[in-house]
Amino acid sequence: MDRLDAMQLFVRVVELGSFSAVAQQMGVARSVVTRQIAALEAHLGAKLLARSTRRLSLTSAGTAYLEKCRVILNLVEAAETGIAEERQTPRGPIRVGAPLSYGLKRLSPLLLDFAEHYPEVTLDIDYNDRRVNLIEEGMDLAIRVTAKLDPATVARRIGTSRLIAVASPDYLARHGTPATPEDLANHACLGYTAVAAHPSWTFTTPEGRTVTVPLRSPLTASNGDVLTEAAARGMGLTCQPDFILDPWLADGRLLPVLTDCATPELGVYAVLPGNRHVPHRVRVLMDWLAERLMA
Repeated sequence: MDRLDAMQLFVRVVELGSFSAVAQQMGVARSVVTRQIAALEAHLGAKLLARSTRRLSLTSAGTAYLEKCRVILNLVEAAETGIAEERQTPRGPIRVGAPLSYGLKRLSPLLLDFAEHYPEVTLDIDYNDRRVNLIEEGMDLAIRVTAKLDPATVARRIGTSRLIAVASPDYLARHGTPATPEDLANHACLGYTAVAAHPSWTFTTPEGRTVTVPLRSPLTASNGDVLTEAAARGMGLTCQPDFILDPWLADGRLLPVLTDCATPELGVYAVLPGNRHVPHRVRVLMDWLAERLMA
């Protein structure tokens, strides 16, 4: 193993927090990773990691070495990327995480177009609604649709969406149409649980009041398409983003309610794995998505 490979391995062990996790990611035995780190420590003449039965921690020498490794590896990546940029042909793998509904409805056509336009880029797309740890799962980029992004997150806004409260004509005929957010206390509200275990909806009234409504939910789910289907069957109201609801609203299977109240705007973000150098191919993909989603 050469020096750069050893540095990359050491950084990966620190980021994932265990030899086993790195070994699994690399597809090798744990003992292989352990031996390579031991060889690196022997070469340097210093202990980099303090091992216990539960966790790994950095020694003072390991902390200093980690900082220098990251600087060196970023410089190598930047140098290689510079050459690629000069060729103006993005190439190499990009592992992308995307939420299921948004990914299938809005992103898939754009990603397929990108793959056709840049055949030297290899896309690996993971459609999943859970909040992934990009470093642990080896992601280059994740798309998140949210009203509030953690301030520490490294991200670029590439699009927007809006939430709409809806119900079926049959449900409204049977139960009446809510006139204010407070009226929802008397209605069956179908809640989305992928973000919070106890969902609530927030509205801003025409007078400027912000009202957060805890839901009385006969049905909750971690997927907006399921809740939309349930609402269309007359099982209750739901509040979903426009990219899910547009076809249902267009053919009248669902009707908007509380239209004079504003709901939180959702941002569509390209999230990156920390303050690392962003490869040229990833920046080209972000530009490609932003240009089309912001249009």
